[in-house]
Amino acid sequence: MATVLFYQKPGCGTNVRQIRALEAAGHQVIAKSLLTEPWSAQELRAFFGETPVTSWFNPAAPRIKSGEVKPAEIDAANAIALMLGDPLLIRRPLVDVDGTRCAGFDREPVLSLLGGARSDLQGCTRREATPRCAEP
Repeated sequence: MATVLFYQKPGCGTNVRQIRALEAAGHQVIAKSLLTEPWSAQELRAFFGETPVTSWFNPAAPRIKSGEVKPAEIDAANAIALMLGDPLLIRRPLVDVDGTRCAGFDREPVLSLLGGARSDLQGCTRREATPRCAEP
């Protein structure tokens, strides 16, 4: 059993399902709000590892959907600065298991915790209401 720090958007149905899956696999989940966590640039950056900057962003965030923020045109430093100012831009969940961190539910350490990929636990559960999932 692992202790999982799980940074979520409170009220997100997908995040609730993801937490339940981790708990069903025998893990202790400590859920925290991604939106109110007092992030530093260094702390936030640690969740993204060597993944491309474009994968750091929540594609359902209003500023991305509107075209105001264009992840493909942003470097790492500016991406972090934008996310510190607007946490809805951050891909979620952010997961920390004993210092191993990731953004999203489709990579390590999540895959090992669940015993493999679970495509049914990704993406918004409210497809017709995706913009609402991005709201604060």
